Amino acid sequence: MKYARKRVLVTGGAGFLGSHLCERLLADGHDVLCVDNFYTGSKDNIAHLLGNPYFELIRHDVTFPLYLEVDEIFNLACPASPIHYQRDPVQTTKTSVHGAINMLGLAKRVGAKIFQASTSEVYGDPEVHPQTEDYRGSVNPIGPRACYDEGKRCAETLFFDYHRQHSLRIKVARIFNTYGPRMHPDDGRVVSNFIVQALEGRPITIYGDGSQTRSFCFVSDLIEGFVRLMNSPDEVTGPVNLGNPREMTIRQLAEAVIKLTGAKSELIVKPLPADDPMQRQPNITKARQLLDWQPVVELEDGLQRTIDYFRTRLET
Repeated sequence: MKYARKRVLVTGGAGFLGSHLCERLLADGHDVLCVDNFYTGSKDNIAHLLGNPYFELIRHDVTFPLYLEVDEIFNLACPASPIHYQRDPVQTTKTSVHGAINMLGLAKRVGAKIFQASTSEVYGDPEVHPQTEDYRGSVNPIGPRACYDEGKRCAETLFFDYHRQHSLRIKVARIFNTYGPRMHPDDGRVVSNFIVQALEGRPITIYGDGSQTRSFCFVSDLIEGFVRLMNSPDEVTGPVNLGNPREMTIRQLAEAVIKLTGAKSELIVKPLPADDPMQRQPNITKARQLLDWQPVVELEDGLQRTIDYFRTRLET
């Protein structure tokens, strides 16, 4: 019997994570439909895939219904950095909520399995550390980050209601800080901020005293987690934390970037933004047990690859 390619839809497929996922799915032998409205995604991220006969690009906003025949859906569409998601907060909430409804409706119609890219932001400024999947979070529902935090929380609600009410096959991943090539240089995220500032010889900006912690996962490790979760048995619905449990302070990250770039940048301090979480570290016990997954790329190696990418990008 001839091998049948799976038809896989990736919303937000021209974004940072989406483009890496499209690449991986093509390498795995699938027929990939990339959907993006290019609010934060870029054709540059997927230009090298456009010549592949098994790759198709569709310009579409997921807040409107989409009618396709697919076997699997990865729902990644949503601006994910504070600068981008706070620019149009109403649209951010609509993308998370209406986007989830539309993609779940599509999955229900065609019997597709569907994956939701949720976020560690559902935990808010956590009172439990490290964060486990059964922790319900500490989120400000009326703050400037709520459009993203609460939008993603509502999307998870919808996924599990469709699962209970319509027996939909769902997969929910809670993504922790991820970095790597194809990050947007102006997205305001700490890794891209620090690298671009260092490469341009500017001071590196730290918010607060730099003692707040984050855990950084290289993009190839995260995509491996996505694929393993999607391919797991139907009873594994998630939510499953995907991230690197190695915790470090923002100041330590800045010092690592300065060392690897060879920059002479000084550190300057600015006030901490509203509702910025002080600690962020995943407990990945579930991912280890259910998916046999854990990150393998060391921070220094991943940072060097990301620095090389930005150095090339800034030179062109």
